[in-house]
Amino acid sequence: MTDSTETTGSPQHQGDPTLAFDDCWDLLAAATIGRIGLVVDDHPEIFPVNYVLFQRHLVFRSSPGRKLWGALASRPGVLEIDGYDAPSGEAWSVVARGETELMTDPDEIAQVNALGLEPWQPGAKDNYIRLAPRALTGRRFKVNAPHVWKTRTNDPRRASFE
Repeated sequence: MTDSTETTGSPQHQGDPTLAFDDCWDLLAAATIGRIGLVVDDHPEIFPVNYVLFQRHLVFRSSPGRKLWGALASRPGVLEIDGYDAPSGEAWSVVARGETELMTDPDEIAQVNALGLEPWQPGAKDNYIRLAPRALTGRRFKVNAPHVWKTRTNDPRRASFE
């Protein structure tokens, strides 16, 4: 796995928006929802997924269909998460790029189930897919005050400024 960041330590102290490698993992571990990008029928598709970390892999479940087909097509995949911390006014984004593969080992699947990876959408999601990151990057940045750009009144970024 490649550590694609070039700094260590907190970006707030160095003025660099790049997140350290371990900070990216910490954010991935704290989140549960992301977007998986896969190539399906020779074009990119993005799917929302809930996931868990298992042995430094990102694991999600799928029913048969386009997402599963894309994950099994032996092409790279990407998982992206982001968030916003209203009290600090900071946003962040983490991108994990790597290969996807179907998990078939019953012992590993049992370990993933013990981590609470339950489908959010009704229906059988019996296929466990792992993304093995080969590159992990992230950044954190201060969000502009709402008066700088027009926002909806229910935009969570406004809460820290009002």
